[in-house]
Amino acid sequence: MGMPRVHFLDVTNRDGVQTARTGLSKFGKTMVNFYLGRLGVAQSEIGFPFLFHEVPYVRAQVALAEAGAFGALRLSGWCRGVPEDVERAAPLGLKHYNLSISTSDYMIQNKFRGRLDRAAVIREMTAAVRAAKAAGALTVGVNAEDGSRTDDGFLLEFALAAKEAGADRVRYCDTIGGDTPGRIRERFARLASAAAMPVETHCHNDLGMAVANSVSGALGDLDAGQDAWINTCVNGVGERSGNADLLSTVLAFRHGFGLEAEIGDPLDLSWARRFGLWASYALGQPLPYNQVGVGRNAFAHESGIHADGALKDHGNYELYDEASLGPFPEDWHARPGRVVLTGEYGGKAGFRHVMDGLGVEVRDEDLTFRLVQLCNAMTGRPLTDDELRLVAAHPRELSLLFPGYESPGYECP
Repeated sequence: MGMPRVHFLDVTNRDGVQTARTGLSKFGKTMVNFYLGRLGVAQSEIGFPFLFHEVPYVRAQVALAEAGAFGALRLSGWCRGVPEDVERAAPLGLKHYNLSISTSDYMIQNKFRGRLDRAAVIREMTAAVRAAKAAGALTVGVNAEDGSRTDDGFLLEFALAAKEAGADRVRYCDTIGGDTPGRIRERFARLASAAAMPVETHCHNDLGMAVANSVSGALGDLDAGQDAWINTCVNGVGERSGNADLLSTVLAFRHGFGLEAEIGDPLDLSWARRFGLWASYALGQPLPYNQVGVGRNAFAHESGIHADGALKDHGNYELYDEASLGPFPEDWHARPGRVVLTGEYGGKAGFRHVMDGLGVEVRDEDLTFRLVQLCNAMTGRPLTDDELRLVAAHPRELSLLFPGYESPGYECP
């Protein structure tokens, strides 16, 4: 076994989209997987494969992955840590799972209210792991929900039972966002060492420390000689105050002073701005001016001393080069003045005009045009350049998002 390394497991399509007052269309969730694949992230938690309305979307993702649309990105499903969810999800063919169940005495008492005790939690979880492995899962992570309020003894018992049942990792969830960097590093080092398996960070930002806690937890894994797996969301979205921000966490490992850790994913941050600004547009959530890396002011200087120093050498007042984060999008739909768009109510002339203008090769014109209309109807916003390119490249696979529309013969008026 080589040096332990850090991996990123993005949960935008699960924790990010279950945020109150926000949401992504199924096509939007598909684009998240596209961008994660371009960025080189290890794994995407794509959603809830046991939910009826996720089924066409999951089928489309599996087909797109097989067609190479997401690069080497691994797709995983989130299920509750009960065998019924796994059995319902299994026919869809996902090869990676995270199975979640509450472990803290607080939640056992105040959430389960006598329905489950510690023994039952372990019994349900191990049955779910075995069901996933029996269904052909290559990797299974088990999630200790409210892990930060679970005592060390039971956390270890939970992890070892999961490992014996076939689990590959245990996810320590700081569900209510109360952990602190020193504490979480020690707990990760103890748990990863005693269980001899990687522990995933899953940190919420209720104290503004989700990124710091994620970095510290990962270092605890490395202290124990285990790989680290970090859960992230694009732009730090997530329930309440959000999850650990993907870009911030990556930049911390690349540029943080004294962080000697090897990233095990082939990351390409030249897609970071395209992803961050697309996500802001798709989620309808404006980016804060001070958003790390992608906010309007992330590389802006005005005060005299700063401006003078930055003009002489940007390294005087900047930790990393903005060019490494790639270009800002200049999308067709955002052009000022006269512009012809393609979308839900458009016709073939506008469709051809836009696709030709973007230099996009359209192989199956009828199906691609139909999908542009359907995807725009789903998002309710003009499709971006990257979205139009994905539709043109993979119309057959994307048509699985829309059961009943995948076969020729259905014509738009």
